[in-house]
Amino acid sequence: MQSWPAPTVPTLPGAGVPLRLFDTADRQVRPVSAGQIATMYVCGITPYDATHLGHAATYLTFDLINRVWRDAGHDVHYVQNITDVDDPLFERAARDGIGWRELGDRETQLFREDMTALRVLPPRDYVAATDAIAEVIALVEKMLASGAAYVVDDAQYPDVYYRADATTQFGYESGYDHDTMARLFAERGGDPDRAGKADPLDALLWRAERPGEPSWPSPFGAGRPGWHVECAAIALDRIGTGLDIQGGGSDLIFPHHEFSAAHAESVTGERRFARHYVHAGMIGWDGHKMSKSRGNLVLVSRLRADGVDPGAVRLGLFAGHYREDRFWSPAVLDAANTRLQHWRAAVALPAGPDATDLLSRVRRYLADDLDTPKALAALDGWCTDALTYGGSDTTAPRLVATAVDALLGVKL
Repeated sequence: MQSWPAPTVPTLPGAGVPLRLFDTADRQVRPVSAGQIATMYVCGITPYDATHLGHAATYLTFDLINRVWRDAGHDVHYVQNITDVDDPLFERAARDGIGWRELGDRETQLFREDMTALRVLPPRDYVAATDAIAEVIALVEKMLASGAAYVVDDAQYPDVYYRADATTQFGYESGYDHDTMARLFAERGGDPDRAGKADPLDALLWRAERPGEPSWPSPFGAGRPGWHVECAAIALDRIGTGLDIQGGGSDLIFPHHEFSAAHAESVTGERRFARHYVHAGMIGWDGHKMSKSRGNLVLVSRLRADGVDPGAVRLGLFAGHYREDRFWSPAVLDAANTRLQHWRAAVALPAGPDATDLLSRVRRYLADDLDTPKALAALDGWCTDALTYGGSDTTAPRLVATAVDALLGVKL
């Protein structure tokens, strides 16, 4: 599937700093041990509604990682999926009287436009679940053959399930106890009460054909993929084993990332699907987490239509640390607009204070678990000094503008 146009990323003088990130599985910040080609798989949208700021915060987090890696000299192989076959999509399409493919195509195109406006670097591989059916079937076949999966005893709907105990390390990614897993599994798309399952936590791999639902032929009967298995199949096919980062929002820690990792591990025999599991915090509005089900959304497309500078959206979200749950508000946007204009005024000066140390500090802060608040504060300081006291370095304003563009994705 087509992704979106890539913004130009300028090259900075000197060398970038090796990246350190918080790993959800290890519960600590540690170095990201990427090779020359750094690999990253980030879970994409289910395209039944427009992109909101919760989505934007997640994809901006991994855009920062992409940029820091590139600045450090890595080639980045970034893969993202689109869950374009799932119950929420069918339900919304039925509600609106539109075909599910038409709805998915429309919202995916809007997502592309939002990512383009926000200057997010596109994935090298942008893969729809419906374009990866063959990979999913092959993976499910391997799990059935190894005993990691089974077909429920249901003549009408012989669904295929993954055994939660198929790997001894299951649960390491989230670190959750059994009761927490059971609660979140039920809340986040699981079916603990499905008759015929060996364990309530067993996850759906292949949903047998139902009336009115799309389906594809397979050796284990016509049907469609479960949610978690599509990501495991796409990542293994496009990147292979041992990816550097599996990422998404913190609401994907369990069950989605726990199970997608377990699916892959049950087939490859590896202890860890990814070397780092990285998760972005939730964005709230009006006292609650932003979510489609609640309807308390601030849409990127609406902000664009209202003339909001995409650079201000980036700066507003970067004002808080990526792992923190935080709220968006008119005050956050006002502060971001003020900061953006402050920076633009400073880099428009004919000269300013030397910016060599500033560049080093911004690189260091971003490489240290994406510490955007410190990076923004450092840039604030240079801009205030430039506007208040001036400076004699005629190359400094351009260097600062280039650094902000390359590392933060904000065009000054």
